[in-house]
Amino acid sequence: MTHPFRVEFVPGVTPDKWLRVWGARLPQSPLEAFPVEDVDAATHLRDGSASMALLRLPVDREGLHVIPLYEEVPVVVVSKEHVVAAFDEVHVADLAEEVLLQDPAHVPEWAEIATDDARERTAAMPPMTTKQAVSVVASGSGIVIVPMSVARLHHRKDVVHRPVVGVAPSRVGLAWRDDDEDPRIEDFIGIVRGRTERSSRGVASAASHAGEGQPGGGNGRDAGGRHTPSDGRQERGRTLPQRGAAPRRRGASSGRTRRRGRR
Repeated sequence: MTHPFRVEFVPGVTPDKWLRVWGARLPQSPLEAFPVEDVDAATHLRDGSASMALLRLPVDREGLHVIPLYEEVPVVVVSKEHVVAAFDEVHVADLAEEVLLQDPAHVPEWAEIATDDARERTAAMPPMTTKQAVSVVASGSGIVIVPMSVARLHHRKDVVHRPVVGVAPSRVGLAWRDDDEDPRIEDFIGIVRGRTERSSRGVASAASHAGEGQPGGGNGRDAGGRHTPSDGRQERGRTLPQRGAAPRRRGASSGRTRRRGRR
């Protein structure tokens, strides 16, 4: 009997739709999907614990093929009573005096502008999981900056989250080992890419995906690195916007975007 095909996914990523398509399209091919922490996703691929992983980028690509899938808006999670809760969005520079309850390396934009006092208080904080950090945020003792889906995953009644301007979007990608020739990998790629059951697999081999993510590499960007409509998710014959995409603003803005009052 063929061993189950294992796909892992990091917090905030929801593969449910793709799993349903797999079950309908390949009912005789068992698939196991498991949540995994960000730090373990690539490790499990390399040691053979998982065949594919939906993880956050960037990731060390040594020995891996990676397809960038979509981007998410970064948000700051604050206590419900925090001044930021009164605004629609906030610039990262407005958070320079806040205590960051996570590794500053994960938010380099904050690390560049944080005050000395904020850096010292942040360094004094013990390591904690995102769930633990949000619990501390609720007490008003600090903030965390995470992708929107992660903020929703750990939502509580005593915290709120707001989009952060000046922090790079979080990117999610699909990865697998470059020496893994399991044909089910192409099946899963096709499902994630939105290819229909009757359509051609399109890609001759997994190795051809290695260039994806580079300009002109076939990942929905043109030669200049700009997104093309193929970056959207196909559903019911139309292209949907990227998950977590922020709404467009009217008119062009100049300079730094400051806190904007809620309507």
